[in-house]
Amino acid sequence: MYACSPKWKDDWISKKDLRDVLLQLSGRIKGSPFGPERVGLNYGLHFTGGEPFLNFPLLVEAVVLAHELGIPSMFVETGCYWCINEDVTREKLSQLANAGLDGLLVSVNPFLLEQVPFERTQRAVNVGRELFGGNLLVYQQTFYDQFEALEFRNVVPFVEYMRRCPTGLKYAELIPMGRAPYRLGHLFKKYPASHFFGESCREELTRGWHIHVDNYCNYMTGYCGGISLGDARHLDTLTGQGIDLEEHPILAALVTDIEELYKLGMERFGYKAQSEGYISKCHLCTDIRRYIIAETDEFRELNPREFYFHLD
Repeated sequence: MYACSPKWKDDWISKKDLRDVLLQLSGRIKGSPFGPERVGLNYGLHFTGGEPFLNFPLLVEAVVLAHELGIPSMFVETGCYWCINEDVTREKLSQLANAGLDGLLVSVNPFLLEQVPFERTQRAVNVGRELFGGNLLVYQQTFYDQFEALEFRNVVPFVEYMRRCPTGLKYAELIPMGRAPYRLGHLFKKYPASHFFGESCREELTRGWHIHVDNYCNYMTGYCGGISLGDARHLDTLTGQGIDLEEHPILAALVTDIEELYKLGMERFGYKAQSEGYISKCHLCTDIRRYIIAETDEFRELNPREFYFHLD
């Protein structure tokens, strides 16, 4: 969704920006309905990436700051590459728990299985369950159970996984946006651009739950990679004054009709529709934005720019 890649620069969020963002989020985050010390996928605060354990000292500092600010239902997501043995896994998770972390989400799917030995994932789940109890989340549990039943231990190439589990992908949440349309588009039915005319992104761009803030402090609703509603260090201004759509033509088009974005790309910048079609309105939207940003840097809402350079 966010075109993550080892090819990105290591632009870690600064400690000052981290504090400023968390200060803005403090008091605005809704904790789990089961209590502020419980976690849930769409409640509280989650630290994610990429892989947040790539910069463990920064992750610890983020947890300490959020805990001091009283932010509820805090957990971290991980792909478990770092769980190389029992001691390392227990030491790092214990340090986070002592710093105030409420829970852990372990990501499990066939794509991670290509890169991370499954025994590391199992180690994270076992130690995480000891330390966090019911606040240990496995996403997706279906794949975890499947991999255990197949007695996987090491990495498994995707083609080998598909040979062993030919219907396995029906459990995968292949959200048709970001890099997915470019790398996995052959798995989907495609439609001409006009198929999506009449649809807008108003609901996605105005939703008030499960929002993300990236390392550049861009405030993003939902999963819309490459679209910034503003600076998360100044949420008071963003929520108080709102967004002037005349100053943000891309946003204005998307909350009206995706056809307006298509016209903008075509008439001003010479965008041409893909002859093979698109798998979703998100695919069409991303492709137009990707073309526009290669032509101009005038649209502030098209951020981070690096997103558009790592889609292939």
